[in-house]
Amino acid sequence: MAADPCVLPPTDPRRTPRAGIACVAVSDIADAAKRLLVGRPLRSDSSRGVVLPKRAALPVFASDALSSMAYAPDEILLMLALAGVAATAFAPWVGLAVVVVLLVVVASYRQIVRAYPSGGGDYEVATTNLGPTAGTGVASALLLDYVLTVAVSLSAGAQYLAVVVPQVRGYEPWVAVVLIVALTVVNLRGVREAAWVFVVVIYCFMAAVGVLAVAGAVQHLTGSLAQAPSAALDIVPAAGLEQGLVGVAGAFLVARAFASGAVALTGVESVTTAVPSFRRPRRRNAAVTLALLGAISAVMLLTILFLAGATGIKFVEDPATQLTRDGVPVGDGYQQHPVLAQLAETVFGGAGIIAFVITGVTALVLLLAANTAFHGFPVLGSRLAKDGYLPRQLHTRGDRMAFSNGIVTLAVAAAVLVLAFGAEVTALIQLYIVGVFVSFTLSQLGMLRHWSRGLRKEPDPKARRQMRWSRVVNGIGFALTAAVLLIVLVTKFTHGAWITLVAMGLLFLVMRGIHRHYDRVRAELALDDVAGARALPSRVHAVVLVSRVHKPTLRALAYARASRPSTLEAVTVGVDPDEIRDLRERWEALDLPVPLRVLDSPYREITRPVLQYVRSLRRESPRDLVVVYIPEYVVGRWWEHLLHNQSALRLKGRLLFTPGVVVASVPWQLSSAGVAAPEADRPGENAPRGG
Repeated sequence: MAADPCVLPPTDPRRTPRAGIACVAVSDIADAAKRLLVGRPLRSDSSRGVVLPKRAALPVFASDALSSMAYAPDEILLMLALAGVAATAFAPWVGLAVVVVLLVVVASYRQIVRAYPSGGGDYEVATTNLGPTAGTGVASALLLDYVLTVAVSLSAGAQYLAVVVPQVRGYEPWVAVVLIVALTVVNLRGVREAAWVFVVVIYCFMAAVGVLAVAGAVQHLTGSLAQAPSAALDIVPAAGLEQGLVGVAGAFLVARAFASGAVALTGVESVTTAVPSFRRPRRRNAAVTLALLGAISAVMLLTILFLAGATGIKFVEDPATQLTRDGVPVGDGYQQHPVLAQLAETVFGGAGIIAFVITGVTALVLLLAANTAFHGFPVLGSRLAKDGYLPRQLHTRGDRMAFSNGIVTLAVAAAVLVLAFGAEVTALIQLYIVGVFVSFTLSQLGMLRHWSRGLRKEPDPKARRQMRWSRVVNGIGFALTAAVLLIVLVTKFTHGAWITLVAMGLLFLVMRGIHRHYDRVRAELALDDVAGARALPSRVHAVVLVSRVHKPTLRALAYARASRPSTLEAVTVGVDPDEIRDLRERWEALDLPVPLRVLDSPYREITRPVLQYVRSLRRESPRDLVVVYIPEYVVGRWWEHLLHNQSALRLKGRLLFTPGVVVASVPWQLSSAGVAAPEADRPGENAPRGG
């Protein structure tokens, strides 16, 4: 069967649409739609490096970390609420513990920025210092984290959007999927000028939370801070926690709340992968940006938790059954808003314009946070593909200079997760935090080895003091992140963390398998014996497959003779004696200068006799090359493919697996192919006209 003309290059003489003129129209429409969505192709030399000052880099690269302030306080309160109203009073202290870990991790990543300014991040640190196995483990964690970043951020964004636009409530999963599709299209376009959107939205978000914090603090100090609407409700404790945070169960619940709140640390590592995008001095500017990010995130988290406690906000996993009014469950009619949205409504008086703006800006920040993953995932995927751990297709850029295959892969994976978990942020968080701290812990361990190795070689006392200090910082970071990882695994394993561990393990095995495959192929194709590799075959045997004597057969014979092989013969398979008799008579009548060999086929098979004959030629002369010429029809209508070339397709599929055999397709264009060909490809269409 002929190759599909629709997928051949435009310069290929066989290129014709699959379904004639209709296929041409469909192809043109599809191409026009693609250009409308993603824009015109860009030349390779149009890629320009973009560097950002700190004031722009902070909002661009901090959106992921700052956006977690929209759901990290919710997760802390939600966990503590399982022990009743009194337990939620511990939320600020849990938040303080999270802030301590956050500041230590920020300090640790500042050392990574200084040591590895190339932008490799955790993957480079682990691979360089701990070996490719650890690097692959970190890569599997990071890839899953990027997918979960999109899923969590857009699921949370859909919940905030439901506050602003109540009509979308109940459709959050599909809203999140629509947002994923929109971000996919934007990133496929590769719009570089969109950085200003991050700057405006993130600064608006920081200003909005700042205004909320100041207004709430002033109202609290003056005694005018109102109580949230949910403050009048009671919380029904979970079974076994009726006594509050006491005993082993209470301690375990506090640990779960801390592990859930640790999601506030996500996104810190994004700055380390973006160091090349900073203005010079890059290391210093990236380190300063990290410090600012840590300080802002810490203040935001503690402020939101403090005001949530002061206003009496209640936030639970199942409000219909866990919240009661006068001892009666509120039921399914109760609409629970996220914590930040409840704070805005309380501080600024119901559904005022300021509360509306804060909620809307928060939804936008979550959208932009997801967009950072659309940058990080394809870049990491390209790096892994270059190193041989992912398919090569992820390494190359698309026609808009974006890593199109990586972007689409991320979008599909995130959409599947959103639909599978119904856009439930709490359920997705259980999967999210594991991979984050796996990469944190391994990168810190890698940095310990990096500084220890450097101290053995560095003679300068000043540099050695700096290395010792950096090693102490990364040592504390390793101890703390490893402890948090242990807490996360213990407290969240049965709540969904096991899914992440299984996914990471499978992804790790897949990447290692891909790497082994590429290594085998590389070794198999290596030019070990250059002289032998350059040696020509002793002889070339040309075999032309013949079914009947017609124009395609004569063309195939002419092409085979033009290549001047050592031997040339025509081969046919004897299925019908009458047809073979007629074929011999016509062959002799035309006096063709090529001998005709008839292969016997007692079971009326076509493919097997040809394969056996070709292989017999290879056995007789292993150093010879056999070239099999197959005449094929090029057709223009989809249904004509079903009527022609079926035997040729089967033969080619089997011959391609035979060593020392080359298959040459000789095309013959039927009239339908010429009619269906694009006008520019038809003979004479572009010929110069006489004057």
